[in-house]
Amino acid sequence: MAVIDTIGIIKAAIDGSPRNSYSAELHLQMIKYADELQGMTGKEFCEALGISTTYGTEFSKMRKIAGRLKAAGLDVSRI
Repeated sequence: MAVIDTIGIIKAAIDGSPRNSYSAELHLQMIKYADELQGMTGKEFCEALGISTTYGTEFSKMRKIAGRLKAAGLDVSRI
């Protein structure tokens, strides 16, 4: 899947989440699509979504955590 398509899917998911679940949904989407977004920096990710660049650090953390979660058996297709 192209990165632009992935960004669109993530944007739709966070835009459709309840206001009090925005951050949690964003984190889940970062984990779910970590592999597709490997070549992207946190700053690029935030700019593509039109969100605060302060989430760039979270993006980097979630990408690192995703690998460990998958190794422990997480099926990201179920997120």
